[in-house]
This record gives sequence, structure tokens and C-alpha cells, in this order.
Amino acid sequence: MNWGKVEISAEETDYLLSAASEYFAKPVTRDQIVWTYSGVRPLFDDGATAAQEATRDYVIRTEAEPDGALINVFGGKLTTSRHLSEEVVDGFAKLIGKKGPRWTHGAKLPGGEFETTGFEAEVRKLAGRYPWLDAKLARRLTRLYGTRAAVLLGEASSVADLGENFGADLFAREVDYLTREEWAHTAEDVLWRRTKLGLRVSQADIDRLAAYLAARR
Repeated sequence: MNWGKVEISAEETDYLLSAASEYFAKPVTRDQIVWTYSGVRPLFDDGATAAQEATRDYVIRTEAEPDGALINVFGGKLTTSRHLSEEVVDGFAKLIGKKGPRWTHGAKLPGGEFETTGFEAEVRKLAGRYPWLDAKLARRLTRLYGTRAAVLLGEASSVADLGENFGADLFAREVDYLTREEWAHTAEDVLWRRTKLGLRVSQADIDRLAAYLAARR
């Protein structure tokens, strides 16, 4: 199998369409699909006879030698990434000595440095700092980037400072931020993996964005 060309199968598509259709008065059909995403999830070989029976938990294995050690991680996912990382660091600590206490439990993700009930206050703060900013855009930027929305906007003092609009109020300044800070390389990265604005832009918009990104490389 070419792991770089993984695609959703017809059977998987039918399964998802059937599941989604249970929530609508009219069935969801193939012609309504605008984008698909598929990935490969590594699972630890625990001897299960079928892939669906294999453990979904991560497994850590340490291979220690007199002149060094290797810590292997099998599996893992976003929801357990912090706990997994702490276990790996603990594994290193057993080999080289503990360097400090665990700290990620209460650590905020970048942009999330506000209380869980403080979203509306953050929107107002951003709108107050950039009074020329459209209210809808201020809300979207805060939802996507939290406190880092102000980092994205920087010293912009007008809509003109945001640069080209690629549709759905996706401006060049946001695209530049995503390529610089969030490793976006392609139009698909920006429109689907970072912003989900692919649902709202035209093919012409996508082509303009792709050309802009290509020129930046």
C-alpha cells in the first residue's frame, strides 16, 4: 500500500452516509460530499486476530543497553498526548535521573490562557483592541486562536492591513500566520486542517490561495 495515498473506501463512505442520514429527514447522498479525509492509525500488535480487536491504548517499550537506551511509543492519540508524553519523560528520568515534577496537567494550550467561561470576554477584548475588525471575524479568530488572535493581527490598523481576502474573510495575514506558526503548506492545510473554511469558499478562491502559497515557498 502507498501510505501517502490513503483514501476513504466506498464501503466506509456508505457507512458514514448511513450513520449521518439517521439524523436528517432526507438521506445524505454522495453528491453532497465536499471533502474527505483519511489517515493511517498505527496499532500495537498484541496478538489480536483482527484489527478491530487490537488495543487502542498506547504502549511504551524501553530497550536499554550499556551504552544507551531507546524508548519506543506505539499508538497514542491527541486526547492522551499529554499523559503519554509524561510517561515517556518518566522513562527517561529512570535512565538519567529526574529533572523536575510533572507540569502539563494545568498547562494551557497556546492561545488558551483564559478561563473556560471567558470566551465572550476575549472576543470583546479583541474587538476593543481592533475596533475596525468585523464582529463576526473577531469571533471566528478568537474561537480558532484564542489569545493568539492578537499575535496574528499584530500591528494591523485597518482591514487593508490584512491583505488579500481569499473568501469567507480568510485574509493573507491569517494565511501567513498559519504558514509561519502552524506549519500549513497547502490550501488544503489552511482551508480544512486549520480553519474549516473549505466549506465556504469557491474553487476560484482555492486556486488563488494555492497560487499565493506557492509564491511564498
